[in-house]
Amino acid sequence: MSEPILTMEERSAINGGRWFSNLSPSLRHDILRCAYVKRHQDGDLITARGDTPQEWFACAKGAVRVSSTSISGKQVTLTYVEPGVWFGDVSMFDGDRRTHDAYAHGETSTLCVARADFKKILDHHAELYEALLRLYARRIRQLYGLVEDLNVLPLRARLAKQLLHLVRSYGVPSLSNGAEVRIGLQLAQEELAQLLGASRQRVNQELKAMERDEMIRIEPGGLVVRNREALLRLTESDTPLA
Repeated sequence: MSEPILTMEERSAINGGRWFSNLSPSLRHDILRCAYVKRHQDGDLITARGDTPQEWFACAKGAVRVSSTSISGKQVTLTYVEPGVWFGDVSMFDGDRRTHDAYAHGETSTLCVARADFKKILDHHAELYEALLRLYARRIRQLYGLVEDLNVLPLRARLAKQLLHLVRSYGVPSLSNGAEVRIGLQLAQEELAQLLGASRQRVNQELKAMERDEMIRIEPGGLVVRNREALLRLTESDTPLA
């Protein structure tokens, strides 16, 4: 199902995206002028591995779960694309097939640019080449950081970093306690474990330890971060943790 107009909340997410907001006004205008909106229900397939690239995307609302399937047939979540973040551009550049599956996580909206329009924008705005190079450089830095964390940091520190990232991206202030922040993105512990390269059992143990230390609270509807400073101290500690 598609709707032609972004809601105010969705437009704010797109315009406030770190990468998009740094483009020139004329480039932003031309991208938005030819873009269209698609709305997805939880679990809807947005693009499939092996598809021929037809669209360039930005997440406008909700989240996009990027995943792959192992040889054994198990689906593994690699990342969640948050509102304001553009994706799917690599295949648009090289014309090769999509390398991963992308699913809507919760009610999700995407802003889409057709491949033909993407090429026209590139032809008229050399600025977009440089902007995309900066975007790729940032992604590479993040990828190197993730690999380093996986090999250097203990699980508790990696979990703390992931929770802080989720707070920045999906944090909703608690109405009952201004110091607490609810993570609006609902993730099963198995999904959180996949992001960390760990087992669900180990992640569950670490979450319960953080709850005992009053850093977080585990609720049926998700996680509430009670002490961001304590989580930050965990990420900065070089002391091995159990």
